[in-house]
Amino acid sequence: MKYRKPIFLSVAMVVGILVAAFLPMIDSTEKEAALIQTIVNVFNNYHYQPLDINDDFSEKAYTLYLDRADRGRRWLTQDDVAKLETFKTRLDDETRAGTYEFFDLSIGLLEKGIAKSQVYYKEILSQPFDFTAVEEVEMDPEKKPFAKNDQELKEYWRKSLKYEVLSRVVEASKEQEDKPTEEQKTKEQLEKEARERVLKLYDDWYGRMAKDRRNDKVSAYLNAITSLYDPHTSYFEPIDKENFDVSFKGSLEGIGARLQEEGDFTKVSSIVVGGPAWKTKEMEDGDLIVKVAQADEEPKDIQGMRLDDVVQLIRGKKGTKVRLWVKKKDGSIKIVPIIRDLIIIEESFAKSLILENVPGEKIGYIYLPGFYADFEDRSGRFSSADVAREIDKLKAENVKGIVLDIRSNGGGSLDEVRKMSGLFIKEGPIVQVKSKEYRPEVLSDVDASVKYDGPLVVMTNNFSASASEILAAALQDYKRAVIVGSKSTFGKGTVQRFVDLDRVFRGNPEVKPLGQVKLTIQKYYRVNGGSVQLRGVTPDIILPDMYHYIETGERDLEFPMDWSEIPPVRVQQDVYTIRQFDKIKSNSAQRIAKDTVFQSILENAAWVKEQRNISTMPLQFDAYSELQQKRDENAERFDNLFEREVITKVSNPSVDATDLANTDDESKKARNRDFIAGVKKDAYLKEVLQIMHDMITLN
Repeated sequence: MKYRKPIFLSVAMVVGILVAAFLPMIDSTEKEAALIQTIVNVFNNYHYQPLDINDDFSEKAYTLYLDRADRGRRWLTQDDVAKLETFKTRLDDETRAGTYEFFDLSIGLLEKGIAKSQVYYKEILSQPFDFTAVEEVEMDPEKKPFAKNDQELKEYWRKSLKYEVLSRVVEASKEQEDKPTEEQKTKEQLEKEARERVLKLYDDWYGRMAKDRRNDKVSAYLNAITSLYDPHTSYFEPIDKENFDVSFKGSLEGIGARLQEEGDFTKVSSIVVGGPAWKTKEMEDGDLIVKVAQADEEPKDIQGMRLDDVVQLIRGKKGTKVRLWVKKKDGSIKIVPIIRDLIIIEESFAKSLILENVPGEKIGYIYLPGFYADFEDRSGRFSSADVAREIDKLKAENVKGIVLDIRSNGGGSLDEVRKMSGLFIKEGPIVQVKSKEYRPEVLSDVDASVKYDGPLVVMTNNFSASASEILAAALQDYKRAVIVGSKSTFGKGTVQRFVDLDRVFRGNPEVKPLGQVKLTIQKYYRVNGGSVQLRGVTPDIILPDMYHYIETGERDLEFPMDWSEIPPVRVQQDVYTIRQFDKIKSNSAQRIAKDTVFQSILENAAWVKEQRNISTMPLQFDAYSELQQKRDENAERFDNLFEREVITKVSNPSVDATDLANTDDESKKARNRDFIAGVKKDAYLKEVLQIMHDMITLN
């Protein structure tokens, strides 16, 4: 249970929150039938690995949907599940027929359970908890069956709420330890305040759930079905696709403000410096938006409206006008007219620095958060072109090597990774792509020019995925770069495309828009013929991290596709030769073995693995306090590993330094200071610089 995070009107919505577009008033039965039948038809025709719609399909869809619908076992009992059980092998028939009898029954039961639980939590939180009783609560939903009856369900709630309150009481007790005795509150006072906070938390959550519409719930049901094909195949309502595009290209047209839901109100959490809202000088953090009007139309009262619907009203094309009725902190109301404009999300784009840990040895550092591309605007931002520009900046500084950081880079455009790989090699194959019924297609760099021909290190981690893995694999197979990172990359070896359902549905046009599906249409393979699917890319030099002893990545997702391989293609490169590679690896291994930071990281990784297996929490004050104290001490020890500056000198390239000196955008300067401060404390980057030093001196 979490608060909904702030939504940036110029950024993608939080992943996992189901949002809805404004739909025409038509017969929902016809639209829903068209949706599920069209989705399955599209998958049968285009998915890399279509499924037979049979009883096995039905059982998997039933289990996955039910688990997602009530993962915390908060609302349904075994009696409820028994009523749904009769549909376990009938969902395939419903899918083909376009009917939703099972779904309708499940929604009815869930709504009753939610209403019932609302009574539970209000009643339970009205009375103090006894934190002296010795008992525990199971936190892992997979280990907790559906409650046998309402009595057991209420007991689930009592223990869950007791844990919520206890954790806050223990935290508050710790926070007041350093206060004078006369300022400290009693445990009874802390417990009462914690119950009040938890009550508000649940009231807010249930208030948001009450705003969910039927099509939100249909989306959840459809995505339980699409997930059976693979983890990256999913259904997108129109606004979902719009938000995906925003994150993919790093820009959108809007007003430049972050909003968040606060009760029935929409609150401005921050204003983007330089954006349209900022330029009005009439909006500020903490303002409440109460009405919205397009241009000179009548305003619409948005109090009680869902945040995603408010976003739909406020977003719009560049150059168009929107008027906002803004309630200020003093209670006054201002009407603020704003002309929408293009908002650039700078944090989404590549950027570079100059690093120097050895006097006179300047190393270029490029941070790449994603393989973004703006396919709707040729003059928009493209990651390959941006990285090329950063390389030019670094070459102008006479760097002796370049580090390309794609840690936690989730991927993006396949064409962009092909072009970007070509910046470091002469022409040649980059990746093999295979559709289900065709021979593999080799995607190559056809440009014989090389943007950068010197020493290169690519940094990866467990969350470097998809296009990141293609880049790392290609440069590794060409022996063009040293890949440095955690045990393996994510392991996503599949390619997705969007299909607009409106274009393939030939029935009643009144049911449109239907939305889009993102589905897996291809697998990609390294030039050596192997797939990164499930296995990822194993770095040449492995640096331990907190997940060192835990299996992570694609293999941990539901219904991942299998690993496979195809014949290799021949590659060669004479741009740069890594000499004495074994010596470089050996030197790094010796440093890591002696490095107190990395050894502490390994200790923490072992502790994380141990803690992951603990799923029950004590509900007694002393026992929980002791447990939390140990966790806090370990977390603090680990956090402190990255508090010390380990890189001697970090600076902006001259071009960027000049731009920063001449800008009035204080937020841009602050972001740059934070970026540099973080890089200075990066222990992994410190080791990479030592690896780069060996590459330079041993070559």
